[in-house]
Amino acid sequence: MKSDLMCLLCFLKSNRENLVLHARLLSYLDEVARSGSMRKAAERLHVVPSAISRQIIALEEDLGTPLFDRTPRKLIPTAAGEIVIRHARATLKDFERSQDQIEELKGLHRGEITVAVMSGLAANVVPRAVTQFQQRNHRIKLHLRLLPTGDEILAAVASGEAQLGIGFDFPSRANVRVLEVALGKLGAVMAPDHPLANRLSLRISECLGHRLIVADKTMAIRPHLDQLFAKSKVEPHFSIETNSIEVMRHGAMSDQGITFLTPFDIEFELRTARLTYVPLYELAHHQQQLMLIGPENRMPALTAVFVESLKGVIQEALRSEVFVR
Repeated sequence: MKSDLMCLLCFLKSNRENLVLHARLLSYLDEVARSGSMRKAAERLHVVPSAISRQIIALEEDLGTPLFDRTPRKLIPTAAGEIVIRHARATLKDFERSQDQIEELKGLHRGEITVAVMSGLAANVVPRAVTQFQQRNHRIKLHLRLLPTGDEILAAVASGEAQLGIGFDFPSRANVRVLEVALGKLGAVMAPDHPLANRLSLRISECLGHRLIVADKTMAIRPHLDQLFAKSKVEPHFSIETNSIEVMRHGAMSDQGITFLTPFDIEFELRTARLTYVPLYELAHHQQQLMLIGPENRMPALTAVFVESLKGVIQEALRSEVFVR
């Protein structure tokens, strides 16, 4: 019997693709096991009993072992039969899921997606992904909900208010899973004509004589900055503390200030030469995690397609020169 089972497992492995294609046979096996009778199975499946019997006997001959014990009262799966029936049921469930996803994809010409996003990303990475996605799916409506903190984004995704969330350094949370992680270093950000803009790297102490526009304590950036200043044993003077990435960018562009952001926060401004990013020596091995999050359970096909657009834009950004400095 042990050798029969080993042969059976080898058969299933080598013929997996062939078995998947035989959905009708798998349905026959499943229903016979449930009803204990080929006649009852035939009635439920609206076929003649001989059709079921013929295919099961042929499979038993191929496997070289019976799948059912034919007792006077009912058909009982053998040990080999149990293995095949488990395979049949798993395959049928997979096939049903595939059909559902295909049907969802057929309906991709209409729908809505809500994305909860941190402010800096709302003006950079996300809009580019939206543009690329809507060029192919122009009737899909996307709602971008700007939320100030990671906790609020996590809560929106966990509750189902948003299908996706994107931001930095999310802690783990029930009902939420991480779909993508990309690393970005905090650096000094300033206008291209700033006196320090041509430097290859900077120490934090070199920034202290300039106007500093920094994230306030509600933002994911701030703990990284606080650790940086504490380790450097400097007492900075902040010209502006804000929870707005836009204010930080504007202060750096127009007021000869310095702010501290990742390349993800200023990706558009870097491409258009409105801002310059200079790595900080003290943060050479310290990176923030840009995280794309979604619901723990299976997401609709519509959302999954947009996720791939977001991943593509993130990976494209990572290949740019500033990310490898």
